[in-house]
Amino acid sequence: MSNFLYLFRGGDDAYGKLSQEEKQAHMQVWGAWMGKLQEKGQLLDGLPLAEDGKVVHNRGELVTNGPFAEGAELVGGYLIVSAKDMDEAVEISKGCPIFDYEGSNVEVREILSMDQH
Repeated sequence: MSNFLYLFRGGDDAYGKLSQEEKQAHMQVWGAWMGKLQEKGQLLDGLPLAEDGKVVHNRGELVTNGPFAEGAELVGGYLIVSAKDMDEAVEISKGCPIFDYEGSNVEVREILSMDQH
């Protein structure tokens, strides 16, 4: 088994247009999806990310507000899942609720140990 990082992009504009009740219902879908992964022992970690932050350049010589990207490219959250290989990790990601509200993609990346790099 290996660990994989899911980076979630997009969907913020469509999500922002939902009513409070629709947002709560969508969060319940996320909770159910993540709960199933947890029951299977596949969910290791995951949380949404704040929209604002800082970008550090050149060892701190320059610190700017950010990240600023098109809404479809902004990373809005992450999960770390355990899967037997990349194919299984990709298959798991296809059930992600981000696609319900125009999320542009889930980037799937294997997490390597320092000695694998």
